[in-house]
Amino acid sequence: MAINNLENYILEHIDKEGEYLYQLYRATNTKLLYGRMASGHLQGRLLKMLVGMIRPKNILELGTFTGYSGLCMAEGLEEDGKLYTFEINDEIEDFTRPWFENSPFADKIDFRIGDALVEVPKLGVKFDLAFIDADKRKYPEYYKMVKPLMNKGGYIIADNTLWDGHVVEEDHFNDKQTRGIMEFNDIVAADESVEKVILPLRDGLTVIKLI
Repeated sequence: MAINNLENYILEHIDKEGEYLYQLYRATNTKLLYGRMASGHLQGRLLKMLVGMIRPKNILELGTFTGYSGLCMAEGLEEDGKLYTFEINDEIEDFTRPWFENSPFADKIDFRIGDALVEVPKLGVKFDLAFIDADKRKYPEYYKMVKPLMNKGGYIIADNTLWDGHVVEEDHFNDKQTRGIMEFNDIVAADESVEKVILPLRDGLTVIKLI
């Protein structure tokens, strides 16, 4: 109960998420399974602020889901900024695409259905910010794919890197998703070409800077 009270206190003392995002989050949780996969109020405001701080021209998002995190990042973009967001699950498209198209940021968002590992390198685009929030089993592959596509000084943000604490629980070490997250964390920790920090926000958020 104390944790819930603290979470409520935090949400009452940060910027509001706005009515459009509130309705999207509500629809996500009432109409779809696994609604908690959406970034939500706190993480969404952080993503928007990070975009404003980094001022990227091009953002790459792996794992669109219902578009909450994408809309938050698009909100932080400057006028000439662009978000390229990829979702492999084509069954979510009919839900997500209208939320993008009816938003104030529709012209900044390029939403694509397909395997990001195959499709992203075909874009021929260099990115200043990448947000990884897709198949946890493929996090190591995403990192190896994304890193060469980043501009120097760019940032990679990876979600769910503490995986509900499973990364330190032996009972989950044989789970493929947990193993993918753990391997990703080990790869990043050993990579001396980047600066990195893990924020214990929600399910763990790793911020990586290419130096």
